[in-house]
Amino acid sequence: MGVTDNLDFERIDAQRGFEITARVDEVPIETPYGDKPLGRTGILTTAHGQIETPAFIPVGTLANVKGVLPEMMEDLGAQALLANAYHLYLTPGADIVDEAGGLGKFMNWEKPTYTDSGGFQVLSLGSGYKKVLSQEFSGQKPTAEQEAKEAVKRSRKSVDEDGVVFRSHHDGTKHRFNPEISLKIQHQLGADIMFAFDELTSLLHPYDYQVESLARTHRWAQRSLDAHWKLTAEQPERPYQQLFGVLQGAQFENLRRETARTLREMEFEGQGFDGYGLGGALEKENLGTIVSWLTSELPEEKPRHLLGISEPDDFFRAIEVGADTFDCVNPSRVARNAAIYTPDGRVNITNARFKRKFEPMVAGCGCYTCTHYTTAYVHHLFKTKEILASTLATIHNEWFTVHLVDTIREAIKNREYLACKEEVLGRFYSKKG
Repeated sequence: MGVTDNLDFERIDAQRGFEITARVDEVPIETPYGDKPLGRTGILTTAHGQIETPAFIPVGTLANVKGVLPEMMEDLGAQALLANAYHLYLTPGADIVDEAGGLGKFMNWEKPTYTDSGGFQVLSLGSGYKKVLSQEFSGQKPTAEQEAKEAVKRSRKSVDEDGVVFRSHHDGTKHRFNPEISLKIQHQLGADIMFAFDELTSLLHPYDYQVESLARTHRWAQRSLDAHWKLTAEQPERPYQQLFGVLQGAQFENLRRETARTLREMEFEGQGFDGYGLGGALEKENLGTIVSWLTSELPEEKPRHLLGISEPDDFFRAIEVGADTFDCVNPSRVARNAAIYTPDGRVNITNARFKRKFEPMVAGCGCYTCTHYTTAYVHHLFKTKEILASTLATIHNEWFTVHLVDTIREAIKNREYLACKEEVLGRFYSKKG
């Protein structure tokens, strides 16, 4: 008897799925990524509702978008929120979130939720990886060869076949994450969409290590899939949580295509991944090309989530080649540093020219900040270091980003994609104020 034999797949299937509703190829578009049309709009079904795609998913790392009430995120149009397994594991603890009724109930959010696997954070934060890669050797900038050797050295110190050893960035205590631990934590957190545990590499890692790491990530992906269905079978009454496999391979086309083919065929008792996370190191100028290598190999009926982007040009590049959802901390992070997104580029609201601007930060903007407060007031809050400054700036930046992707989605549906792209990018990058 199989692990999944007693599961109610009729109920599970009602809580997962992806339907394509329109395509970018309905307009005469040419891209440098190949002649196969890949961009689309769709409806992603989860246990806590549907997400119209393409969609931007704001990041609430610790079950909160910093400085903003969850109700405000709903009001500004967010369809889902993403939290971080690593951070919630350290505090308050996945068991506490589970006891509270899961991530959504814990944070008073009734719409869909995502959690990432923690793989990026355990390596970048818990293993000192980011610091080591950026340090200078003997007071001089390291050579590419030195950087590559140091990257591999750090990886081998932290990563083994079982998983990753790391220290808490809070108190220095030692911990281990592996596929089984990550999936147990994510099941306790109860998000609608989770990600398989994978190894983070950088563009500094040499090709031979990328090959080694990718093979390990594939083994971890299978272990993640196995653990997911075993945990699902142990608590069949819970809302179904979808598991996305994560695709690595850095900037190498053969590795990127290999990982897409491997994960699309991977299964446990006939059940494969519910979708895919497009992860790993991506050079901005090659983003569209690299994503197209992946999406052209993946099944069309499964959703694709591109991790960690939020700039307008990146959205257009990624959507054209078939990415469906996106997340990034940047809109809220830069907001806390007084950087405001506008249709004409990003501006610093502490600039003296805004001191007497008794108008909204963006004329015609529908966000709560722009419809209730003046630029001069937000400028004043930042200059006096008031907490409200971050709240009002974050509301605006998240609204701007969410609605930008919403605008692209509607343009695809209305066969106006090219005109939308030309207008948005033409304004945003023409002259930054």
